[in-house]
Amino acid sequence: MIAETTTIFTDRELVEVCRQGDRSAFRELYRRYQQRVKASLYQLCGSEGLDDLVQEVFLRVWKGLPKLREVSYFSTWLYRITWNVATDQRRQLARGRFERFSPNGRSGEMGDEEESSPLANLSRPQDTPDLMQMHYQELVKQGLQILSLEHRAVLVWHDLEDIPQKEIAEILSLPVGTVKSRLFYARKQIRRFLEQQGAL
Repeated sequence: MIAETTTIFTDRELVEVCRQGDRSAFRELYRRYQQRVKASLYQLCGSEGLDDLVQEVFLRVWKGLPKLREVSYFSTWLYRITWNVATDQRRQLARGRFERFSPNGRSGEMGDEEESSPLANLSRPQDTPDLMQMHYQELVKQGLQILSLEHRAVLVWHDLEDIPQKEIAEILSLPVGTVKSRLFYARKQIRRFLEQQGAL
């Protein structure tokens, strides 16, 4: 059992103990990842029902831990569950309303790997953001809404949460090339939106 001490355990150690039914170890994993999961779900699904979605993610984690084969890939597995909850939420919302036609379409085009992200200012926010910074953040939030869930996830995870493209590919069960393509397309769409709003 994990004692309530200042000892720092690795994810692997916590998961191994969790698999034996230790709830204190699971509480530590929850504390460690709750904010990241919440931030991802907020960007993917919005604020409505956010706490319930976070709880659903960790409920699935608790139930699925005994079946987790590669303990070292816990964070990737956690993000995959987060993605599944987000897509389930999107399907439920789609059933309850008419889906609007999106003129954006999808593109498989690839661009310069070194192109800077329009979210760069958000990935490392200033300690005391001024009104212009807050306005920019709000515009980016609006811009994310024009993207499909698939493109939004890649952009948020890579540019805001610094998850490597290879890990995102594992989370979404996609080739790395597809992740690169979606990232390029999402950046292009966000940049175009921000330019239209006069933010760039």
